[in-house]
Amino acid sequence: MMQFNDFQIPGVIRFGEGALATIKDEVLSKNPSKLFIISDKGVEKAGLVDELKEVLETCEIPMETMTDIAGEPTFSLVEETIKTLNQSKADFVIGIGGGSALDVAKASAALQDKHDLENYFSGKKTIENRTVPCVLLPTTSGTGAEVTKNAIFGDEVEGVKRGIVSPALLPDAAIVDPELTLSCPSRVTAASGVDAFTHAIESYISTNATEQTRIYSEKSMKLFAEHITNAVHNGSSIEARTGMSWASLLGGVSLANAGVGAVHAMAYPLGGTYHIEHGVANALLMPFVFKVIGKTCTDDMVRVASFVEIGDFTSSKHQALEAVVHYLLQLLKDLNLPTSLKELGVEKADLPKLAEQASQVKRLLSNTPYRLHEDQILGIYEDAYEGGKGGSNGS
Repeated sequence: MMQFNDFQIPGVIRFGEGALATIKDEVLSKNPSKLFIISDKGVEKAGLVDELKEVLETCEIPMETMTDIAGEPTFSLVEETIKTLNQSKADFVIGIGGGSALDVAKASAALQDKHDLENYFSGKKTIENRTVPCVLLPTTSGTGAEVTKNAIFGDEVEGVKRGIVSPALLPDAAIVDPELTLSCPSRVTAASGVDAFTHAIESYISTNATEQTRIYSEKSMKLFAEHITNAVHNGSSIEARTGMSWASLLGGVSLANAGVGAVHAMAYPLGGTYHIEHGVANALLMPFVFKVIGKTCTDDMVRVASFVEIGDFTSSKHQALEAVVHYLLQLLKDLNLPTSLKELGVEKADLPKLAEQASQVKRLLSNTPYRLHEDQILGIYEDAYEGGKGGSNGS
């Protein structure tokens, strides 16, 4: 039986300082009658929406702006955005911001004028094609949303987070300008940065990883280790911001084609129930998840240890996993991120329910090279609840 691997990326990926100014070329090439800009209040307050509009004014095309995107967007917010987009009669969508704004933007562009939205949201129907052109500009370095074919939203009824997956969510162009990340606060820089590393390491060990995807995930991990500390603690460094922009972009490409796994599956219920930021949830869970699943990919852990420069374990492979887990735990402290679920206000009594919800995210769990069962997932949550002090190791 022959097996094939597709590799999908946006039509254009443009990277570099000052790349924002080139968006007018992408707009004019489509000859739209009206532009619709989607962002959030933080990005707007930082002046980046006005900066974008100033560039676009030279196109002499009417534009409308929506900056009501919440940190953890829901399907109802997407539905509301699509309604506003339809009423505006805009025929070109631009998303500028972090992963939330970009997910809403690309989903809205793909679903504009489509009916039965609930069937698309539930996964009963797949988006076959995008309705209008879409360009995405990230202002954080982490989600990789500008190059992925998935978008994650909260289901307010079920209290969980779910993903929409379709190549139609890939934008016409992803414009990555590291200068747009200079105003990103240190906590967001830390959380989104570790999110990028989560994408890289999970896609690297994914059961769907290929030689091609691993080129991207390997380079992403190396760049992350080199630049994350400086980006968080010296945010004005354009060198660090550029390095993290590359780490995010490359990790996103690998994620889009190889998929992520158990860390993300377990982060979704935390976002759905407690509205914990996605990057924070991933960062906190990662060491406790890898403590368990890393047992099945020893050689990969040896290579990861090399990528992040914590030692050469080729002659002592059994020690590599412990070193990687220690590195991930130390990251939380170095970047001033939470180190336990208890610290985030998670109730211990809710852990079984969270484990049950995570066990249903089979699309991601099947990407993990370790068959995690619900009781093992619960053990990982318990370990993370205590910050590794007295919890189960999930094995």
